[in-house]
Amino acid sequence: MIKDRIKKHKIAAEKLETIKNKAFRLIKRNLNRIYEYDVQEFILSEYKKEGLVTMFNDKKYIIEKHSPQIIAVNENAAEPHYFPLKRKSKIIKNNDLVLIDIWARLDEENAPFADITWTGFCGKNIPEDIRKTFNKVIGARDFTVSFIKKYLKNSEFPRTKDVEIATRNYFKRFNLDQYFIHRTGHSLGLHICHGKYFRFDKKSKARIKPEIPFTIEPGLYFKDKFGIRSEIDCYITRDYKLIITTKVQKKIIKI
Repeated sequence: MIKDRIKKHKIAAEKLETIKNKAFRLIKRNLNRIYEYDVQEFILSEYKKEGLVTMFNDKKYIIEKHSPQIIAVNENAAEPHYFPLKRKSKIIKNNDLVLIDIWARLDEENAPFADITWTGFCGKNIPEDIRKTFNKVIGARDFTVSFIKKYLKNSEFPRTKDVEIATRNYFKRFNLDQYFIHRTGHSLGLHICHGKYFRFDKKSKARIKPEIPFTIEPGLYFKDKFGIRSEIDCYITRDYKLIITTKVQKKIIKI
C-alpha cells in the first residue's frame, strides 16, 4: 500500500514537471498577449488530459475536481496564495517575473498530491534584486534539506517545529525573516493538497512521519514588488533516508 502511494505521487510529480515546462513555453510564445488567467486555464486543461485532479471527488469528499492554481506576475507573486481571476488577471510582458505554483494528484484511490513552485523571468537580463532574492530562497531550501538530513543521520525524525525555526533563522541571518510570511512546508494529502499528517509550524508538536510525501517551500515576499518561492517534494524512508521526488530548480528560468 505504501509503495503504491509513493509510486502514484512520483507519477503525479513527473506530470506536473511536464505541464510546468509546457506552461513556460506557452508564455514565451505568447509574451505580451497572454494573461495569468490564460496560463491557469491551460494548466487545468493539461490536468484533464493527464488524468490529474486538484481535489478528489468521492462519496466522502464531495468537492469540485479543479481549484485555481497560482500563476503570479511581479507584485502578485508577493502574495503567497494569489489566484488569477479572469477580470483582474495581469498580462505577462517583457521583463516580468512569473511564479508558477501547481499541485495535483492522479484521479485514483490512494494517490497523494504532488506540489511544485518555479520562478521564471521574461527577459535575458534578470535584475540584481530578483537574482539575489532567488539565491537566498534556494539557499534556504537547500539548508532545510541539510538540516533534516542531520537528524536522519542520528536515526531521528525531526520535529516540524525545529525545521520551521531553522529555516526562519536562516533568513534571519540576512535580515530577511520579516519577508518570509509563509510556512516552510506541509505534508501532501490524498484528498486535498495540504495533508492532515503534519505541517511545518513553530507551534507544532508533530514530527515528520516516514513514507508521507511533504513539501519544502521557503520563499521571500516583498509587498507591491515581487515574491519568489522554490518548492520541492520529498519523503523519508523508514531507514532514515530523505528522497526528493521532484526536479530541483537551481536557476531562474529565462522565458
